Amino acid sequence: MTAVQIERPPAMTASRLSKSYGDHRVLSDVDVAIRRGETLAVVGPSGSGKSTLCRTLVGLEEFDRGEIELDGQWIARRDGPRERLSRCGDYRRRRLAMGMVFQHYTLFPQLTVLQNVTLAPRRVLGVDKREAVERAMEVLERVGLGDKAGSFPQHLSGGQQQRAAIARELAMRRNILFFDEATSALDPELVSEVLHVVEELTSSGLTLVIVSHEMGFVRRAADRVVFMDAGRIVEVAEPEAFFEDPQEERSRTFLAKMAA
Repeated sequence: MTAVQIERPPAMTASRLSKSYGDHRVLSDVDVAIRRGETLAVVGPSGSGKSTLCRTLVGLEEFDRGEIELDGQWIARRDGPRERLSRCGDYRRRRLAMGMVFQHYTLFPQLTVLQNVTLAPRRVLGVDKREAVERAMEVLERVGLGDKAGSFPQHLSGGQQQRAAIARELAMRRNILFFDEATSALDPELVSEVLHVVEELTSSGLTLVIVSHEMGFVRRAADRVVFMDAGRIVEVAEPEAFFEDPQEERSRTFLAKMAA
């Protein structure tokens, strides 16, 4: 008997999402649904709007038009660039469900790894010191940095710093984690250690959105692939279909260049 695959409900959706910097349109009527518990990879050439999409969804960038929903309820909407951007009444609380790991690690150099990871849970969530430390040590062990809790960021490799940044987001108990080219600033030999941690997270129940140029990782770890070009979503497919039989000419051209 063939198993029936039940489609997971969306954790987050964006409708008609558009954004410009001056006369340059970076997002153009983007519609996307991120399913709960899935790993969604966003790929495309430089300047295609991948990072801007993620930064807009997570609330780090405003948008000109569109609507964003989280768990079926709108959190931000705007009818046009001359209209006011509206946010739901508990936007700040709901925004805490989302986190982002950036290209650069953004760790506080004057704080130890442990202090970096405990800072936001204590100051933003009001977690007491003991629980924050327990939570931090749990996630540091999870990313392979349990023995580096007392170290300062400058004494870590780039890969270790990025793993500490991942641990910091995990300590906040996020529901959705965005990774914006999390390995692009790393030396090639350090990329695999970060990708290994991210790949382990794909089976944890977290909803992950990953902007990456590591096609082997995307093919292996993603549930679905979104291909963007010129601020638009060109194709959405499962990894096998996207890599083996892309439907759009622009997708085929991109993959041919990546394989060259």
